[in-house]
Amino acid sequence: MSTTFLDGSGGSGGLGGLNQTPPDVLSRLAKWLTRFIRTTRMTDIYILALWILHTHVIEQVYTSPRLLIDSAMPGSGKTTVLEHAQRLGYRPIQAASLSSPALLARIIDAGVRTICIDEADRNLDPKREGVGELLAVLNSGYKRGATRPVLIPSKGGTWDVAEMATFAPIAMAGNQPNLPEDTKSRTIRILLMPDLDGTVEESDWEVIEPLALDLRATIEEWADRARQSVAQAPGDLPDPIKGRSRERWKPLKKVAQAVGGDWPALVDELALADVELEAMEREDGMTRERPAMVLLRDVHSTWADGEQFTPTATLVQSLITHSPMQWSAHSSFGRDLTPQRLGRMLSSNFGIHSTRNTKGERGYGVASFLTVWQRMGLGEPPRPPEPPEPPVFGSGERVAL
Repeated sequence: MSTTFLDGSGGSGGLGGLNQTPPDVLSRLAKWLTRFIRTTRMTDIYILALWILHTHVIEQVYTSPRLLIDSAMPGSGKTTVLEHAQRLGYRPIQAASLSSPALLARIIDAGVRTICIDEADRNLDPKREGVGELLAVLNSGYKRGATRPVLIPSKGGTWDVAEMATFAPIAMAGNQPNLPEDTKSRTIRILLMPDLDGTVEESDWEVIEPLALDLRATIEEWADRARQSVAQAPGDLPDPIKGRSRERWKPLKKVAQAVGGDWPALVDELALADVELEAMEREDGMTRERPAMVLLRDVHSTWADGEQFTPTATLVQSLITHSPMQWSAHSSFGRDLTPQRLGRMLSSNFGIHSTRNTKGERGYGVASFLTVWQRMGLGEPPRPPEPPEPPVFGSGERVAL
């Protein structure tokens, strides 16, 4: 794809070439970020530029993907990225240490802010006391209109409950933070690498801050002109991008459509690559799915071809054999899957209940799974081939086989 990005010229996102037309605001922003930040993939610079720009039109989009600035080692520039986001994003605030979920809700309720959280591997560690509630605020604030109940003091020494808004763009930086899966599903990750060969410039803010603020003024001028265009942009994405993935990428697509040029096509490519990466990580066991979803997939994988009914005992044994590290005594649960646990998981999560066949056996019919499987993109298990018709000879009578 021939794309006009960093310098306004055609090419595959390269930095060279003559600038035949004035660069758009995203190209200027991406070029700025490239001067100071080293990412593993060049496309991560484009994601960062799109994300920063979307913070300035946050009221015109419905969701705001959480940005995870990640690296495998210290000294890769994560704090530097947050420093640039603070100077270029919309009403930024640095949250080096979040003391309580209520504090975060109060900050956001006073008006949408771009929240920059450093040391996410420590500040958002689920093992820390109170972090679970904090993550709940981060997760809920992913969509416009989200609120959190907060106690506020009132006259007479009593407390009143107020619903405070939590919708805000949030950037998190850390060395491979241990985020829960529901937070990861709301997150777009950019991966940094150390600048060992010294090709990026130092972010000497005494020197470059006036230039950064001038760039932010350009972004703000664009946002003032483009709000209606962003609000009206369809944000359409290719069909494979659905559900939570669509929610993550749609606001960036709307921004790209408002900017124009090749940016919308680039967002499609980035979103498709993201979905493909998710699928590969799931296949490699790198994604920790909820046990109920693992169960649903494993039942689909182990269901005998063409079977309309499977006895519970048979299904349980098939699951244990298929995935012993998930369903046997070797699992983290520490015990073999039982018919009772199977029934509870299927009933509470998917509304699937056991029944009896004509022989009086307790088990599950394939029909009870079909709708859920289809909605989860699994489809119906393959059916066995139909047996061939017996041959017909000259007399017109079939021969018994």
